Amino acid sequence: MSNATTTNVSLTQKDADPITLTEIAVTKVAELIAAEGADEVLALRVSVKSGGCSGFNYDMFFDSEFADDDVLRDYSGVKVVVDAASAELLTGSTLDFSDTLQGAGFHITNPNATRTCGCGNSFS
Repeated sequence: MSNATTTNVSLTQKDADPITLTEIAVTKVAELIAAEGADEVLALRVSVKSGGCSGFNYDMFFDSEFADDDVLRDYSGVKVVVDAASAELLTGSTLDFSDTLQGAGFHITNPNATRTCGCGNSFS
């Protein structure tokens, strides 16, 4: 699914999408943004932070401020922003959402991760 369009001029990797969203993830993020009821335009910021049992943790939150070197994509009206450093670690990743009897939540599949933790939130 590569229906993302570039809406910011600075890209860390030419035309590379740091992360793509499945259709169900786009729907869920859109619902969550709508529930925020914010006056400003909100984007889902996906980043990678140092820490966790395997070395890195994923972080996701809504943001309305963007840096010049952020990679900003639009998926059917849902804006996703990734900082330049995180983009390198996330390139080729997919964000999905599932709602099962075992629980609901977002999950990132990252082809760059060589090790993951049992919690699913940490990688290296």
